[in-house]
Amino acid sequence: MKTSERTFLKGALASASGLSHPTLPLLRGVLPFDRSRLVPDVVAGITLAALGIPEVMGYTKIAGTPLVTGLYTLLLPIVAFAVLGGSRHLVVAADSATAAILASMLVSVAALGSPGYVGLTSLVALAVAGLLLLARVFKFGFLADFLSRSALIGFLTGVGVQVAGGELAGLLGLPNEGHSALAQIASALARLGSAHVATLAISVAVLAVIAVAGRVAPRIPGALIAVIGAIALSAAFDFAAKGIATIGNVPSGLPSLSLPPLHLNGIQHVLACAASCFLVIVAQSAATARAYALRYEEQLTENIDLVGLAAANAAAAITGTFVVNGSPTKTEMVDEAGGRSQLAHLTTAAVVLLVLLFLTRPLGFLPNAVLSAIVFMIGVQLIDTKGMRELFRLQRDEFWIALLVAAAVVILSVMYGIAVAVILSLIDHVRHGYRPRTRVLVRDDTGRLESVPALPNRVAAPGLLVYRFEADLFYANANMFMEQILHLVSAAEEPIRAVILDASGIDNIDYTAAKMLLEVRKELTKRHVAFSTVATFDGVLHDLRRYGLADDYAYPTVEAALTALRGTG
Repeated sequence: MKTSERTFLKGALASASGLSHPTLPLLRGVLPFDRSRLVPDVVAGITLAALGIPEVMGYTKIAGTPLVTGLYTLLLPIVAFAVLGGSRHLVVAADSATAAILASMLVSVAALGSPGYVGLTSLVALAVAGLLLLARVFKFGFLADFLSRSALIGFLTGVGVQVAGGELAGLLGLPNEGHSALAQIASALARLGSAHVATLAISVAVLAVIAVAGRVAPRIPGALIAVIGAIALSAAFDFAAKGIATIGNVPSGLPSLSLPPLHLNGIQHVLACAASCFLVIVAQSAATARAYALRYEEQLTENIDLVGLAAANAAAAITGTFVVNGSPTKTEMVDEAGGRSQLAHLTTAAVVLLVLLFLTRPLGFLPNAVLSAIVFMIGVQLIDTKGMRELFRLQRDEFWIALLVAAAVVILSVMYGIAVAVILSLIDHVRHGYRPRTRVLVRDDTGRLESVPALPNRVAAPGLLVYRFEADLFYANANMFMEQILHLVSAAEEPIRAVILDASGIDNIDYTAAKMLLEVRKELTKRHVAFSTVATFDGVLHDLRRYGLADDYAYPTVEAALTALRGTG
């Protein structure tokens, strides 16, 4: 071995163990390696393969790509994240949400399943990899925070309805008709009398197996049992000759490695699709990785995960498959099976490799109805009724946001659903800042200060009004701030001689709000009412002093302000 090669290998091993420069740590999700976890991780990886292979095959029906491309998402992409990602738990592979985005946004450029379409899906994966790297370099990962959890619940619920509705015709053995989810559902229901009886029987049997396995023993791979059983019956009784559609030939062997072709005529659709996938990937992957890092008291590695996700999508692009995402369902599968590191995911990749090399021929006997049933169940599971009920019970306004986002996905498209989700999330955030909670401080029975809703005649001491504003002061809420203070002063039955602004809940004051504060002080002075502030945050205190609002009228605590002002009059 040459000296340069030995140096490179030494540096790579040091990086993997966390001893070298931390800019490119390797195998963070595997190292340090715990030998006692070897068997549980391997078993969990085999379990993920058993549960995940039928699932990713189903995702190809959603994405509109050949069945084998689903298997490819569990090969190099999952290895790339295991090597370059940071989370020990996050499973990165095909995902229903991003698959639905692909189908809804690229179908206008190329026919589903065509070579040109498959090339576009790989090009989107490459563009997503670029966006994820940019997010890592320029720290743009915060953009996903603009997709609130309530909006994400609504988005995934809408995708679930769309995915499940799109498979109704397949369950009946009928061709799919209609573009929107509602049109597809209506068309399938209208043609119930034309259903292919044998295909419908297979669909019902598969749904029953999956449902019973999920209820009786969730760790039993119901979908895999259904797939193996259907393949065996199809081969034994020649389903294809009896008019039951099967998936046909599935290519065997490893995927070829090449960059996807650049289609300039549809580049705007590719970039829009990549941006949509990027938002969902960062939001969903970060939330999943964060949850498991907290569960096992591990360090959160969001920036390293961005590199891993970028590498996984680049691997998807060069192996001819579609966008991959951090999957909450697959991550939970591994966790429930006892997996605690990316070694489980590497085991899954090894199992998929064996399937691609030796077991693709039997897949050709699989009835299409089996995949339709699996995808239908995936869609049903995406419909987050628990989350929607919880939102309705705990946060009614966010429930309506989730419902509107779900409706946008179902009625319009996934692309519009994402746009609505981001816009409504931003509006909801601005609304909270525009109409924040305001309080006044009063004495309780023990003489302690407590905060109560800001209503007239609630004072901390005779003639002394303590007003607390629990948000940043900026141009949008400045008028509300001024109007409420003047109203509390004007409506008081006993004259107010001093207003104390408790600014402890304010982190920032912009120019418009500062000028408004000067107007408030000027108006109160005309009414012979003193105006003082309580500010402890250095930045806010600096802002107040810069605008001449804290020279001799700022106090460190409310009690200090009350003590100083109690004797004035």
